[in-house]
Amino acid sequence: MAEFSEKMQKAIDQLTEEFAAIRAGRANPHVLDKIKVEYYGTMTNIQGVANVSVPDARTLMIAPWEPSMVKEIEKAIMNSDLGINPNNDGKNVILHFPELTEDRRKELVKDIKKKGEASKVAIRNIRRDANEAVKKQCKAGEISEDQQKDEEDKIQKTTDKFTAEIDKMIEVKTKELMTV
Repeated sequence: MAEFSEKMQKAIDQLTEEFAAIRAGRANPHVLDKIKVEYYGTMTNIQGVANVSVPDARTLMIAPWEPSMVKEIEKAIMNSDLGINPNNDGKNVILHFPELTEDRRKELVKDIKKKGEASKVAIRNIRRDANEAVKKQCKAGEISEDQQKDEEDKIQKTTDKFTAEIDKMIEVKTKELMTV
């Protein structure tokens, strides 16, 4: 049971990471988490080659440790799905986040709901695997039918707990996005 609960928690953690990368009209360094640049032949996160700061609510400043990385970082951001054109002052890459339009907010909310539903599907698949494992134990005579029912109830309660947590996460992120 602990093994399946741990897998469900990983699905929640993954969703949390995905939600952190969705910008809500404010500058958030986490939007850069999935963007990688080539650094001495290795693909590296931007945070691994530069300092990322938030000088104001709508601006991210990326200060590479090596000046030669400015062009690489700029190119990686332009090729990403971030939707922001980077500027540079020769030493730093600057990202200005525009105010989100109503249509863009609604698109992001749809995306959030889609990601949340995908996490729920993952949790349901884990539940199915857990139930199959319990049924195999019962068939093998390792546990009784009563124990099987108890285990299936526990699995369902755990599944319900995690899906409710996902619903709450979706609600919070939606409210954050729709707040102007």
